[in-house]
Amino acid sequence: MKKMSAAKVKIKERKMRNQPSSVQFPSRENNPRNGGDTPVTGGSGSNAPSDIQQSTERQTKPQHRGGWVRGHQKDGGSYAKEIPKYISGGGFAMARAAEVRAMLKAVNKTTASCHVFEALPKHMRRRAMSHNIKRLPRRLRDTANRLREKSLQAGSKKKEQTKAKGKSRKARRRHGNLLLEFNRRQRKNVWLETHIWHAKRFHMVKKWGYCLGDRPTCKCYRPCYRAMSTHCLLQDLSYYCCIELQGEEEKLLAALSQLTSKQAGPTFAAALCLSGQRQGSVVVYRAGQYPSQVLGPVTFIWKPCTHGSTHRQLWIWAHPSIKQDLLPELQSVCQCCEAVVPPVVPVVTPAEVTPTTEPELKPEKAPKPAQSHRTKRKRSCKDACEPPAKKILGDGTRSHSTPVTWRSSSTGIVINDLTMEIVRYRLIGPQSHTVLAETLEAATDCNALDKSQPSPLWWPEHCKDESKMNLHKQQADIFNILKDIYSTGELPAGTVLGLAVDDPRLTLPSKKVKALPCVKQTEEVDEEKRRELMLRGVPKNCCQSFLWEQSVRDNVTDNKISEQELNRMRSEVLVPGSRLSPTPLQGRVPVLLVHQPGKQVGHEMSSWGAGWDLLLPKGWGMAFWVPLVYRGVRVGGLNMSLKHSQNKGTPHFPHDYPDCPAGVRFQEEQETELLDNFKRRPPAKRTNYVKHGCLAPFCCPWQQLAEEWELITMEEREERKSESQTETTTHTDTVMEQEMTSQPNIGETKPQSFFTVLRNRKSLKLLSGWCRPTTSKGQRFCRIGQVPLPDSSAVRLFLTEHRMSVVWVRLSLLSKGKPELHAMVCVPLTEDLKLLSNKSDCSGPQEPLHKNHFKTRAKHKKKGSNKTAAASSLSPEKTEAEGSAEPNLPVAAKDPKSSSESSTGLIFGLWPDPLPSVTSHCSRVTLGWVTQGDFSLSAGCGEALGFVSVAGLLSTILSQPTEYRGIVLLRNPTSLHYRLAKINIEV
Repeated sequence: MKKMSAAKVKIKERKMRNQPSSVQFPSRENNPRNGGDTPVTGGSGSNAPSDIQQSTERQTKPQHRGGWVRGHQKDGGSYAKEIPKYISGGGFAMARAAEVRAMLKAVNKTTASCHVFEALPKHMRRRAMSHNIKRLPRRLRDTANRLREKSLQAGSKKKEQTKAKGKSRKARRRHGNLLLEFNRRQRKNVWLETHIWHAKRFHMVKKWGYCLGDRPTCKCYRPCYRAMSTHCLLQDLSYYCCIELQGEEEKLLAALSQLTSKQAGPTFAAALCLSGQRQGSVVVYRAGQYPSQVLGPVTFIWKPCTHGSTHRQLWIWAHPSIKQDLLPELQSVCQCCEAVVPPVVPVVTPAEVTPTTEPELKPEKAPKPAQSHRTKRKRSCKDACEPPAKKILGDGTRSHSTPVTWRSSSTGIVINDLTMEIVRYRLIGPQSHTVLAETLEAATDCNALDKSQPSPLWWPEHCKDESKMNLHKQQADIFNILKDIYSTGELPAGTVLGLAVDDPRLTLPSKKVKALPCVKQTEEVDEEKRRELMLRGVPKNCCQSFLWEQSVRDNVTDNKISEQELNRMRSEVLVPGSRLSPTPLQGRVPVLLVHQPGKQVGHEMSSWGAGWDLLLPKGWGMAFWVPLVYRGVRVGGLNMSLKHSQNKGTPHFPHDYPDCPAGVRFQEEQETELLDNFKRRPPAKRTNYVKHGCLAPFCCPWQQLAEEWELITMEEREERKSESQTETTTHTDTVMEQEMTSQPNIGETKPQSFFTVLRNRKSLKLLSGWCRPTTSKGQRFCRIGQVPLPDSSAVRLFLTEHRMSVVWVRLSLLSKGKPELHAMVCVPLTEDLKLLSNKSDCSGPQEPLHKNHFKTRAKHKKKGSNKTAAASSLSPEKTEAEGSAEPNLPVAAKDPKSSSESSTGLIFGLWPDPLPSVTSHCSRVTLGWVTQGDFSLSAGCGEALGFVSVAGLLSTILSQPTEYRGIVLLRNPTSLHYRLAKINIEV
C-alpha cells in the first residue's frame, strides 16, 4: 500500500476529526453470520449505561476500534466470542440515538478546507463556480447559498468586533500617517535625522537610547580604511550629547576645576581653548576625586568673548552613556538645582514655513490619528487643526517630561541640555577640507530691496549691520584658503571656524563626483595667508558663529525650505539644471567647523585620521548629508569609529575605559553577549578554555590583577629586605612598607582600594622612556624619549604613587599572527627571549594543556540525584583534597547564567567563580589583557591595544636585558601559542 505524505495525512485527520468513533461488542449471538442480531455498538461520545461498559470491560478482551475482534480458534477454526450477560433495552436505544446524532452532525458540518464545488469531480470544477453560484449544479446551489450567507454573517460580526479597519498601503504611505508611525517607533529608541538613509544601507543597532548604524551591508572594510587614509570618511555623530553652560567666566572655571586635574593634561582653562580658537578635550572625574572615580572623556568649545563682557558660553560634548553621570555632577559643582520650565507660547505658522517643521516646538498637541486621515490630502495649515508632529520631543537619554534648563540663584550659572538640538557630522581623512570646500559656499549678500524692508528671517537683518558683514567676508576668505591646503592634517589641532553658508541643495550635482584637491599656483599674498593659517590657525574674531544663538537656530529651523517648494522653484528656472538666482532668503544657514586632530601620540603616522566636524542647526541634517555623499565620501558607522581609534592608538569610549561607570556597564553587556554566544554552541564544538588555561575569556578582571601584582611586589620587597638586613632602609622605603602593609589581602573583608588607569602625563612619559620605545614591528628604536633604567629608589617611589594602576599600551607582534579580544599579555622567560636571535622564526613558546578537573565532576553529577546529593554533602576538606591535583582549583560553584547546564552547576569549557590566581595560573605570568586587537593595515602587522599592570610592567622591565627591554608574550584565548610582541606606551 502506498504511504501517504505528511500533508495528506494532516488533511485526512482534519476531515475525520468530527467523525464518531464506534465500539462494537462482539458476540456469537449477534453475529449476522450466525443468525443473531446486529452487533452492539457504542460511540465514544454515546450515553451508554455504565453497567454495559463495566460488563464489557470484565468479559471482553482488548478490542479493535470499529471492527470485530478475533478470538481463540476452537472447533476446527471457528471463532469463540465472549458476550455480556444481559443488555438493557433503554440504554441500548439511547446509545444508538446518540450515535445517529453524531453521524448526522458530522455529515452536515464542513471543514475549513472543504467547499461545495470540491464535491464535484475534477473535470467539472471551475474557478468561476466559487464566485457565481449559478454555475454550480442545481443540487448544490442551496448548500452554497447557505454557506455564503453564513460567511457574510460571520464577516459582519467580525467587523463589528474590530474597532478600526486596517489601512491600505496607499493610506499608510501618506506623509502624515508616515510621520505618526515614525513617532510611534521612536518611543524607546530615538532616530537621527539620517536614520532612514542609514536603515536602507546599514545594519542598525539599538544603543544608548538611539537606533544607530553599526556597519554597512556591503563589504567595505578596506575601502573605508582607504577613505580615512587618502580621501574622506563621513559619520553622523548627532547622538553625542551637548550640554551648554552660561555664566561668569571666573565662576565657571572655579566650578569646572573640581572635575579635572592639571596632572592629566590641559583643562577647561587652557589659554587657546579659553579664547575660543581651539577645541579642547579632557577626562572628567567626580568632584575632587582625581585620580579615581573617573566619568569619561569630553570635548568642549568656548564661545569667543566679546569686548568688555565677562559673560561666557561653553559647550560640552559627551558620549550619551555618561550623560546620566555627568549632568548631575555639573549641577552639583555649579549649584544649579532649580529647574526652569519654559513658558508656553502660542505658535503661529508663517506662510513660508512648511507644515512638518512647526510642531517640533509643541509636539504634545499633535492631532489624533482619527482626525488626521479624515482631512484632505492636499490642504493648507489653516484648514486643518494642526499637522502631525515631525519628531517627538526629547532624545535617547531623557524622557519627554524631563526639564532641559537649570539655573542657580547663587552663582548665576545656567545649564541647558542641547541634546538633539545640534546636528554633528564628522569627516575623517586628508581631503575632508576639499569635500567641505566643494559642498559649502559662503552665504551671498542680500540685495538692496531685501535690506530696506523688515523681515522675520535672520539673514536680511544680519546684512543690515556692516560690521557683521565685514566679519562674514573675513570668514569667507579663510574658508576659500582651505582649498589650497593639500591635507587636513596641516592645520593646527582643534581649529574652530564660524561661517554662514548657502543651502547646499542649491548646488547639488546631477551625479556623484569625487572631490579632489585643487593644485594651482597662488599669488604671494595668498601663499602668505595660507602659511599664517597653517601656523597660527584661524584668527580669534573669525571663530564667531551665529550657531551659538538659540533664536537664530530656531529661526533657521522653522523657515527651512521644503523639498517640494525647492523642486517647484527649480521647475520655474529658464535653463534647466542651473542654480536659483537670486538665492532664497531662507537658504542661509550658520555652521561651525571644528578641526579634529588625528594621531597625536607616538613617533610615526603623525596626524593620521585628521578631519573636520560640521555643526548644524537641527532640521538641516539631510539637506547637508546628501550633498556630502554626492562628493564621493565613504560613509561609516559605529564599527568604523572603533577602527579609527584603533589605528590612532587611542582608547575608544566606552570600550577602553574600564574604571568609569559607562565602561563597567559596557563590559558587563559584552560579557553577557559573548557568554550567550558561547552557550549556543554544543559542548563538543566549544573552545575548552579550561584546558587552554584561560580563566576569563569574556571579561578582564582588572581589580584582581592589580591586587595580585600588589601582593607580588610586596613579597619581592620582603625577600630583598630579608637578604639585606644589614642595610639601612630609607625614609621612602619606610613609607612604602607602611602603605603596603596597610593594604588587605585578596580574601579579607577589609575595605580595599580600587584600581585606576594611569593618566598622569609626567608619569606616562617616564614609564614610556623606560620601555625603550620602538617603531611598529620593533624594526628600530626611537632615540627620542629613551630614558636610562631607574634605580631601585625611583622605582619604589613610582610604585608608591601608582601601585594599584594599569596603563594603556600598544603591542606590535614581531612575527605573524593576529591578536584577538581578551588576549593575555604575559612575561617572557629567559629562554623565550633567546628565540629573538633566530631571524627566520620569531615564534614564541607553547602553553602546555591544562587538565580539566570539572569534566569528571560533571559526569559524576549527571549520573543520578543520589550521587549529586552525596557530592554536595562532602566536607570542605574533602573537596579541597579532590582539587589538590592542580593548584588554585576552586570549589565548583553553580553559575546562575547557565540554563542548559544548570543541573551540574558548571559550564563546559569555562572556569566557575570565584577565579583562582589570574597571574600565576599559566606557565607565564600574566601582565594584562587586550581590549582591541586586529591586523593593522597601517603598520602591516598584528597590533593590539590594552592595559597592563604598572607594577608588573616595572618588574618585567627591570629583569630584562637592555636589548630585550619591553618584549612581552601575547596569547589569544583560543590558542596555546605565545607570540613575541613589543610593548610601547605612546604619550
